[in-house]
Formats: sequence, structure tokens, C-alpha cells
Amino acid sequence: MNAIATTVGRARKTFGAIGMFLGLGMALVLSATPAQAQFATPRGVVGGPVGEIRIEGTQRIAPETVRAYVTIQPGEAADAEQLDKSLKALFGTGLFADVAMRQEGPALVVRVVENPIVNRIAFEGNRRMKEENLTNEITLRPRTVFTRAKVQADVKRLQDIYRRSGRFAATIEPKVIQLPQNRVDLVYEIEEGQVTGVQRINFVGNKNFADGTLREQIQTRESRWYRFLSSDDVYDPDRLSYDRELLRKHYLSYGYADFRVVSAIAELSPDREGFYVTFTIEEGERYRFGTIDVSSQIRDLKTEDLKARVRASAGAWYDADLVDGSVTALTDFAGSAGYAFAEVRPRVQRDREARTVSIVFEVQEGPRVYVERINIVGNVRTIDKVIRREVALVEGDAFNTSKMRTSRRRIQNLQFFDRVDVTNVPGESPDRTVVNVEVAEKSTGELSFGIGFSTADGPLLDGSIRERNLLGRGQDIRLGGTVSGRRNQIDLSFTSPYFLDRNMSAGFDLFHIRRDYQREAGYDFQSSGFVLRNGYVLSENFKQEVRYTLRNDDIMSVNPLASAIIIDAQGGVLQSGFGHTTTYDRRDDTVDPTDGYAVKLSNDVAGVGGDAKFLKSSISGQYYFPIAQEYVFALVGEVSNIFGYSGDGVRLQNRLQLGGDKFRGFRTQGLGPRDRATGNPLGGNVLYSGSAEFMFPTGMPREFGLRGLLFSDFGSLSKFDRPPAGRPGATSLVDDSSSLRVSVGAGFNWRSPFGPVRVSLAKAVMKEEFDRTELFRFSFGSRF
Repeated sequence: MNAIATTVGRARKTFGAIGMFLGLGMALVLSATPAQAQFATPRGVVGGPVGEIRIEGTQRIAPETVRAYVTIQPGEAADAEQLDKSLKALFGTGLFADVAMRQEGPALVVRVVENPIVNRIAFEGNRRMKEENLTNEITLRPRTVFTRAKVQADVKRLQDIYRRSGRFAATIEPKVIQLPQNRVDLVYEIEEGQVTGVQRINFVGNKNFADGTLREQIQTRESRWYRFLSSDDVYDPDRLSYDRELLRKHYLSYGYADFRVVSAIAELSPDREGFYVTFTIEEGERYRFGTIDVSSQIRDLKTEDLKARVRASAGAWYDADLVDGSVTALTDFAGSAGYAFAEVRPRVQRDREARTVSIVFEVQEGPRVYVERINIVGNVRTIDKVIRREVALVEGDAFNTSKMRTSRRRIQNLQFFDRVDVTNVPGESPDRTVVNVEVAEKSTGELSFGIGFSTADGPLLDGSIRERNLLGRGQDIRLGGTVSGRRNQIDLSFTSPYFLDRNMSAGFDLFHIRRDYQREAGYDFQSSGFVLRNGYVLSENFKQEVRYTLRNDDIMSVNPLASAIIIDAQGGVLQSGFGHTTTYDRRDDTVDPTDGYAVKLSNDVAGVGGDAKFLKSSISGQYYFPIAQEYVFALVGEVSNIFGYSGDGVRLQNRLQLGGDKFRGFRTQGLGPRDRATGNPLGGNVLYSGSAEFMFPTGMPREFGLRGLLFSDFGSLSKFDRPPAGRPGATSLVDDSSSLRVSVGAGFNWRSPFGPVRVSLAKAVMKEEFDRTELFRFSFGSRF
């Protein structure tokens, strides 16, 4: 860039005196067109036979190259048609700024003016765009022929790049600097301007939904200060097309079968600082479902079984999503029955007078098509087999659209790719199809640091480094640590999802944790160890994991005034044992579920060496029911039991705990058996707990991530094993009750730009006198 600036300065000094002359000459040369050059040719050029062809004006280009484009040969007459073809051929090469032909006696003289050669290309003013990205977009390159048409085309390409990034006010002006030997430097002077946001989104023709409701349905957003981490408020014409489809989908889900978007117009404000977007719509009338029926041409599929899979019901408001869901359910049912080629076509009959939509789902066996080949493209780092093993189809299988959709979902769930497209195209014969899997990889490495505060741990700092696709093999490794006022932790985990190329996972966890329970119980707790894991899939939603655990749990720094039972328990307990967890998961999302259920059963036995000897069993479940859009009701429950089969029973280090985040309205370890004299919690052997939650929007924009909660937690923790007779604490008085405790409360969860924020206010309405309660619980964390 400095060299170019120096060149510009020298050019200005050297050619300052004759700059105007050269500029005028250059403008005349660049403005010349084939038609103008042809008219400039002397009329006397058409004459008798040509004796020779003489080339003039060439510098870099060999005269033989020019002769090759002249269609007239020596001995032929120089007629107007041949001269016109020659002129067009020479201009078509792009090598010449001007071409003229004249006849001097028997000689045909072809005089050319060569286009200059690009010496260097530079960009000035590009602060938001990398020079590499701009260079890749243009077609001109150093040491190529300069033409005005190419420059104009490149300017348009550069403007398109800036517009795609939301900078519609960007201006690009090419500057040509002439150099000796018919060379030029090309400088693109760029004024990037500000990001052109969407100042306002308006709707015309909406009677049944308010503007604010419709704005929540589309992806484009109005510019607001809190959207600084999002680009949805930057105008994008492609996103506007997607918004039209989102509006259509919204209205069809509410029964407006005649809905259409008349127009979607974006107008740039006079100051070019923002767009005004206007959707003009026609809602039409609202329809109900009429008659719903199923017609099957496959004899083995009973109509009664098929009707049970239809999600739409007569008399309900028409919902296009229910129709699509019914088609998918019927296709999956037919496929599971062995009819991989079944096709389901909804035949729709609309009655505009009665405002009903009657549907007959026609199930018929489609043409038999088999998978010829599976192509995987776009994976640069991820090896093929990582993707191929998630594809539910293999070469030679009967083609099944349901399995193709499942394949896309499974590949997307890997979280290795920004985009996953699974399509099929015809194969080499009519009964063959080729499945194409196209992916676009994204970064799978994570380096994060965090700062936050919680009621349980106080101020905290944490950090982690993680790679979810180690060496492109789909393996997950993570190293993390946390330092807080009451908890210090470091852990390392590794998981191979397809151990030994089989459909089972294997991995390990190493951990060291130290927690401060001085405030609640008068001691510190330290745990160190490792877990070996092996998991396998029993079915699509049914999974099993077995594990071996070796850990040392140590009660230390015991307060001399603590319970005698705690003093007796101080020291380390080595736990060695095996366990398993069986999970059946039908939730729509494992991170933020809104529909479905999950059930988990766990059993652990300790005593394969070590000091601890116990059997622990636990069953838990979750159920999510969407009442309306963004309104979700959830039920969560757990029952656990642990008992020891040695003389010491279950040690304090291994007992169950309840309270805090698991039971709002009660402190950490706020429930369960408690020493009557000191008030220290002692843990319990029998636990049952549950929670009923109602999640609802707060009226804030959806992307703001704020969700309200109404909840009630309930449960209890009871029973514990006293120290053997003669040991400290054997005769201590303990408050213990299995009575039901209940709390009610409200709160909100906010996915803020600075990290998750969770706030809850809860009141214990049923409790025992010895329980420890709290009203307010808050946690905040930021990761960057």
C-alpha cells in the first residue's frame, strides 16, 4: 500500500504538466466503441484485392495474433462485410482500446491501440471489509488487460458485497493512475458509510393480528440498541423473502387458508440511513377443518390404524402445521410397516361458503426407488465417516424420505456445521436415486472465560477450553475450571461418540472439587476421582449408559462446634462402584424443550473395593406441554433412595441433599434431617421432589430472551443412618420428618448479551420448623 501511494505521488509529479492532455486522451480511448471505430474507418477502405496485411501500433501483442482475427486473407477483396467481422473479432478479444482499418494501395493497414496492463490494484477506505475478501470478489488482477467494462463490473460486485453486509450507503470510485510502458495502477476509493438498519416495519391489511404480533413472526427486526449483537435489524432483501413465507406460515397455522402477501416493499430513507419496510397483506376468512378421512391403496395398512396417526380433527380451526405433521406421521407409520415407498398426498377441498377445509389423506405405494450412492461434500476438516454414520440410509437401501429427514436432523445435531442440506437426485436408472449431503463447517473449538455471581457460590470466575470435533473425528474433549467464594473446581472430560467404530460412546471424566459448607453445616467438602463411561443406543429415543466410578470424598476443616455426627464423619471415604443410566427421551429439544417428555432410571452400587458400600436408585421424569405459542407447562419429578449394606450404613459423604436450585424457597441443604442442637444438616437416604412450572412470554421482543416463570416446588428428604453405638453422635437428637414441603413463587430467566440471568422469588408454604428457608435466589454469569 505504501509503494502504491509512492507511485501515485511520483505519477502526479512526473505527469503534472501534461496530466490534462493525457486524461483527455485516455477518456477518448476508453470511450471508443466498436461502432465508433468502424465509422472512423475511411470510406475508401473498400476496394480491390488485398496484397498484404500490415499491422501497426502493437507493443506487447505479436502482429501474427492480430492477423489471426482478421477474416480477410491476401488475394481476397476487402468488402464491407468482412471488414465488419474483423473489427468485431478484434474488439471481442478485449485486448484493444481502438481498432482502425485503411487501405493503402494493395495493402490493408490495421492500426490498433492496446489496452493497458494492470500493474497493481489497491483499496482505500475499507475499514469494515478485509482486503482479501474484496480482492477475491473482483475479476481484474495484476498483469491482466485493463478495460473499462471490467472495472464497472467489479465496482458493482464490490457494492453488492457491502449491501449484503447492510451498508447500502457505501460508494466506490475507481481511480486510474497511468504509468510508463502502457501500464496503470487501479485504486478503488471506498466510502463505507454506516450500516443501513431497518427503522420501521409496517403492515397494511392486518385486521386480526396487531402489528407487534406480526413483527414477532418475521426474522427481520427494527433497529434497537439491545440488538447490537444481532444482524437481524440490518436490511437484507433475501431475509425479506423469507419473512413473506414466515407470515404465510403464521396465518395458515391459525386457519387463514386464503392468506397472501400482496407485496413487501423496502424504501430507503432520503438520508440513506435506514429502510422503511411495508408488508401489504390480505388475511381472508378463517376456516375450520371439515371432514377428515384417510384412503389407503395398500391393503396391509388398515384405515383405522392410519386414522389414529392423523393429528387434525374435524371442527377444529384449520392448521397447516397439523396437515404437514399428519403427512409425516402417516409416512413414518407406513415406512415402519415395511412400505418404504409409500407416498401420502393430502387431497384438499375448500368450501368457501361454509368456510371449511376437508382433507382426504391418500396413502399409496410409490415407485420403488433404491439408494444408488451417497455423496458427501463441503466437509474440509470433518472426515467422511463422521457424517456418513449419521445417515440413516446406506447404499442399496430402499429410499425413504422419512429416513432422509432423520439423517439431516442427526447431522445437524452434531453441531459441527452451519448448514446441512440433504437432497436426492435421479440416479443412472429410473429406479435409482443419489443422496447428496452438503455441509458447511463451522468452528467447533471454544475458549471461554466467565464472571458472575450466585446466591449459592457468591462471586465466581470460570474458564474452559473445548474442542467438540477433535481432529475431525467427532470426539469431544473439554478442560474447565471454576473459582468462586465457596466452590473451586477443575475437570477434564473426553468422549468418543462411536467407540471402535461401533454405535456406542466411550469416555472418561477427571475431576477435583472443593466446596465450602461452613455456613450451612460447619465443614468443607472435597471430592477427587474419575469416571469411565460407555453408552449405547437401544433405539432412536432409548439410550443406555454404564459407568465405573472411583472417587474419594473428604469432609475436612470441621468446625469444633459442629454436630457430633459431622465430627465423627470427618475424613475421606473411598468409593468404588458401577452404575447405569437408562434414558427414554421424546423431548423436542434437549436444551430448551417445549414439548414431549423424558424418563431416566439410574442405579449405582458401591463396594467393589473402597470404603463406601451402598446401593442407590433414582428415577426422574420431565413432561412439557405447549399450551399456546411460547406458553409452556412443565412437570419435573424425581424419586431417589440410597441404603447401605455395611455396619456403618450410608456415610455422610454419600447421602442425598435437597434445597437451593433444586428446591426454590429453601436454602442449600435446607431440607432433611438436622442436628437439633447445632442445626447442621445431615443429609438423607430417601428423597422425592417435583416441580410444576408455567413459562410465559413477558411482552418483551422474543430475541431479547426474557421468559417469565410461575412455579411450585414440592418434595421431602428424610431418614439417615446414625453412627454405630459407642461412636460420637450415636445418641445425638436429630429432627427428621418425611412430611411434604411445598413452595410457590415466580421469577424470570433472561438470556442476556452478558450471559444467563436467573432470578426467583419463592415462599415456603409448607415446611417444618427446623427447615432453613430463603425468599430470593439470584445467579448471573457471563461468558466471553
